[in-house]
Amino acid sequence: MSPGAAGVRGSFARALALTSLSTFVAMLAYSGPLGNAATVTAALAAPPGATLWILSSMSTGLAVSLLTAGALADQSGRRRVFTLGAWIFVGGSVVCATATTATQFVVGRVVEGVGAAGLIATGLGLVAAVTGDAGARSTAASWWGASMGLGIALGPLLTGLFDLAELWHAPYWLLAAVGAGIAVAARWCFAETAVIPGRRLDLLGAALLTGGLGLGLVALVEVRLGGLTPALICGGGAVATLAAFAVSQLRGRSPMVDFGLFRRGDFVAATVAATATGAGVIALLSFACTFLVTSMGMSTFEASALLVLWSGTSAVSAVLSRKLATWLGGTVQLAIGLAATGVGLLLLTGLGIGSTGARLVPGLLVAGVATGVLNAGLGRQATATVPPDRAAAGVGMNNTTRYVGASVGVTVVGVLASAPDGDLAAQLSGWNHVAVLTGTLSLAGAAAVLALYRSAPGQDHG
Repeated sequence: MSPGAAGVRGSFARALALTSLSTFVAMLAYSGPLGNAATVTAALAAPPGATLWILSSMSTGLAVSLLTAGALADQSGRRRVFTLGAWIFVGGSVVCATATTATQFVVGRVVEGVGAAGLIATGLGLVAAVTGDAGARSTAASWWGASMGLGIALGPLLTGLFDLAELWHAPYWLLAAVGAGIAVAARWCFAETAVIPGRRLDLLGAALLTGGLGLGLVALVEVRLGGLTPALICGGGAVATLAAFAVSQLRGRSPMVDFGLFRRGDFVAATVAATATGAGVIALLSFACTFLVTSMGMSTFEASALLVLWSGTSAVSAVLSRKLATWLGGTVQLAIGLAATGVGLLLLTGLGIGSTGARLVPGLLVAGVATGVLNAGLGRQATATVPPDRAAAGVGMNNTTRYVGASVGVTVVGVLASAPDGDLAAQLSGWNHVAVLTGTLSLAGAAAVLALYRSAPGQDHG
């Protein structure tokens, strides 16, 4: 091996390791409250409805920041935005660790989400900048998907274990310490990327997008809390603001979103797949922990351990599926992943009085394998379907649609599955209905992705 090749391989390994670690830590923080939300709510003497904000706040920060972070990274340097995101994540974690009120904790979670957006939007783009090899890109996407699944799997278990020792603050101090290490290591692991010449950050577009998505997500939370009037006001504001964002992108000189990308079938397919992933499997299994505790009589720790069958399996599957894109093509991989995910979700139906957690095991395993294939494919296609100088914006767009889809899906699932306390039959029926709904949605997403592939098959390996 030549010294130059060895240097490239070493740079790729370092970049991939830090990208995988940062994604793992971000997802660890994202899923952590599932393991101890009740404890945090009680410790902070939170008012009614605060638990929903505790669970939703980081995803809100992520959704409103991902595309802006990606566009800023492409225009001013990805390593710079990655490092800034890491320090913002540290700050948010410290705010959570020192929280004495629910408001302070929710603010800290939103800040964590903003920082995590900087990490997620830039990581794969920084790895792609090291090498243009398609095989390396698939490997990076697979490890990225595995890190995402592993973080989601271990987050509730970590907070649940600390909860047993009455140390609910401790995970956030740990996240802050690791986040600081990631920020310091960025200079050694990543080379700064070239910026797009002659382009400036679209400040108006960033403000409109952040405001529109933020209002939309607040409206969704208010719907779940039963606040119809605030939901209508925020929803109307979101529609108006996002419409203004679309106009600004069509008329601006340096828009955040290149609408020409939507003429590419593979880019649209990746966007559809990300949305269906959020609205389908993520939405249902975000609700699953609450269902298992309130309706199946499990402890929070037991429910989190059962759901590891899904998230842990997805981490292993993501690594093992790294060569699928080479054999099948990236868009076909997304279609297969969505279809198999839909089958897994449909296997989660059929619960009745007397059913135990064991009844869910086959569906969780099938959905886990499929989600790993899907996550790896989404990570690859997020960078493969956009020009190299827009890689961070591509990742930001893909993950924004995933988290917005998840927010909408969680709201729909929560509303449709709601049932009176103590009415176990109604609770089980609600679960069965939303499992069918999300499974069907995943299958419909797979059909749409496959149709897009057939309309423009030559783009898939572009």
